[in-house]
Amino acid sequence: MSWAVAVLGLGLLIFVHEAGHFFASLAVGLRPRRFYIGFPPPLVRTKRNGIEYGIGMVPLGGFVSIPGMHRPIPHDADRRFSRAVSDAPGLAGPADRVGRALDEGDLDAGLTALDEFEAAMADRKLSPAALGAAEKGLTELRDALGPDAYWKARTWKRLVAIFAGPAANIVLALVLFTFVYATVGGKVSQTVRSVTKDSPAEEAGLRAGDRIVAVDGEPVSGQELGERIVASQGRPLVITVVRDGNEIRLGPVSPEKTEDGYRLGIVRGGTGLPVLDAAGRAFEVSGRATVAIGQGLGRLAVGEGREDVASPIGIVRGSSDAVERGAVNYVGVLGFISLSLALLNLLPLLPLDGGHILFTLIEGARGRFVRREVYERVSVVGLAIVLLLFFIGITNDIGGLT
Repeated sequence: MSWAVAVLGLGLLIFVHEAGHFFASLAVGLRPRRFYIGFPPPLVRTKRNGIEYGIGMVPLGGFVSIPGMHRPIPHDADRRFSRAVSDAPGLAGPADRVGRALDEGDLDAGLTALDEFEAAMADRKLSPAALGAAEKGLTELRDALGPDAYWKARTWKRLVAIFAGPAANIVLALVLFTFVYATVGGKVSQTVRSVTKDSPAEEAGLRAGDRIVAVDGEPVSGQELGERIVASQGRPLVITVVRDGNEIRLGPVSPEKTEDGYRLGIVRGGTGLPVLDAAGRAFEVSGRATVAIGQGLGRLAVGEGREDVASPIGIVRGSSDAVERGAVNYVGVLGFISLSLALLNLLPLLPLDGGHILFTLIEGARGRFVRREVYERVSVVGLAIVLLLFFIGITNDIGGLT
């Protein structure tokens, strides 16, 4: 059950990200073509004001389709219409006219050529595969040549539409952190409410009702206790507790590394802060987490810190563990994952949002578009880096399961 909650939580973060893109695009006049909860094939779908809304069979996250992300080039027509031309050679002429118009940058001529190709296609018998590819090409190219195409929009509109995805995740993280600090995370108790099964705390002999008063002989408050455990980086600690009026020293015990830091495996209660104070604490912890994530990425750039990379498998496993530690704990972990997702997407790599932001700024400064070949080559490099991080994360997570 905890795994299902964790998977749905990760799906929620992806959906919030895509919703950010969707509503921001609408706000600046870039009309998306599709907005789905989950992924196709669709279970339910409807069309309203030119936008297809749907619920997909794969209940994870969602997606938004923004028209004309790139300036169309002749290769786009060749890729979509080649099967139709192969089935019906008489379509070669209309297809070539589409390609020439795109090569010359004549948008009006391109739309006219697409109409001619569609009319010629209606008189030919095509295989289902060729017909499907050609119809998809007609839709994509008309979107790319239309007045609301993304690539034709002013620089600030493109930036708003793209940045809104990571921004939505950042806002969600702040909301979740505020909830945690406004409920039980404002002033954390020193008293253990429960001990996680098979955890370092259970092995060390910690029990529900123990009040932790010192770590390695130094007195700690409830807040300081958590900080000391995280700062230990897994180093063995001696825990002093008060049990039935007597002080008992337990350990040494080594905190266990989880997806959200080092933990002993104890659950504690606490009291909340006023909402404004909780929001302030949320901004503070988000800032510290951002710095830590940035430092982690910096270490990766010089070949260090590979063990800290997690794949979706590890993220789900860590989230599942957080679910078992309690709802508030899980909400906090979900906030950190949302913030991490936003910061990862802001890396200046295509096809990530940060890469699109960087190229939009470059095009705005130059006053002309970057050639598609450059986009595609840079995207290959960016995708290779993202896949490498994914592979490292998978390797770490599989190692953690064995």
